Amino acid sequence: MDLLADWLAVAGVRGTVGARIQASGDWGIRWNEDGDAVLYAVTSGVVWIEVEGMRPVLAGAGDVFLVTAGAPHALASAPAGMPPVCESTEPSDRPIVLGTGGPATRVLAARYRYDAGARTQVLAHVPTVVHVRSGLAGDGLADTVRLLGRELAEARPATSLVLDRLVDIILVQLLRSRLSEEDARNAPPLLRALADPVVHRALLLMHETPSRPWTAESLARAALVSRATLARRFDAVLATSPSGYLTHWRMDLAAQRLRDTSDSIESIAHDVGYSSLPAFSRAFARLRDEPPGRYRESARRDAATPSPGRRSR
Repeated sequence: MDLLADWLAVAGVRGTVGARIQASGDWGIRWNEDGDAVLYAVTSGVVWIEVEGMRPVLAGAGDVFLVTAGAPHALASAPAGMPPVCESTEPSDRPIVLGTGGPATRVLAARYRYDAGARTQVLAHVPTVVHVRSGLAGDGLADTVRLLGRELAEARPATSLVLDRLVDIILVQLLRSRLSEEDARNAPPLLRALADPVVHRALLLMHETPSRPWTAESLARAALVSRATLARRFDAVLATSPSGYLTHWRMDLAAQRLRDTSDSIESIAHDVGYSSLPAFSRAFARLRDEPPGRYRESARRDAATPSPGRRSR
């Protein structure tokens, strides 16, 4: 059982390449706000990245930069005079060429779609901006960025497929880097839970058998701690109780099944621990603001709707 893999899967996190930028001289590109998280991997050269309301940051080759809240932001050759928003461009297999002369800077832009309503998900709790400098997140991330650079430098069969897989790997490696920081208190709560042996053990138990009628006593006993210790650790790390987390996890599991399968609502309710369909429907509607059947319809309608286009200059 892998908690991080569970959270990413249930939240429906999917990465796709959004743009390949080749730039030199004076250049700039800006994106509007949307609901996706956006990642930039700098494979050569340097780039200034400015998120609206924050100071510009200089990123160099090998750096990875994640904007988690879909905030308006810009990339440019200099920190002053960030470009205005211009006409939209759809993601393409062809690179976006900016400036004049041969490309001195190459950047891969990727976007991650995910279920923003999921309560047990990582991306919603990561800081708005995460900048990991080359060499500070271990050899794995650096190796993946170098592989990205090789794929971008030479078009080969199935390059787009390779790039989409690599951006998923980069996200996991970036999240892992948050665990290795000296000050773990700055990591998102769910990632902190991975480092807390008591909370981690209890979460594994709930993930392994979410349908089990867990009580505070039975969970504490299975986790080999007292009920008071379990409650204290959950409050300190996740700011919720074990029963609160279990409810959120069950509803997120149910949402995934409603989105991605044709399983009956009755079977989904049973598999996440509810013998009463009305009780399940009430719990689901309380957290998702709509009953399960309506959620299934709206989720599938949203999945069929293209995400907003990018805007650039």
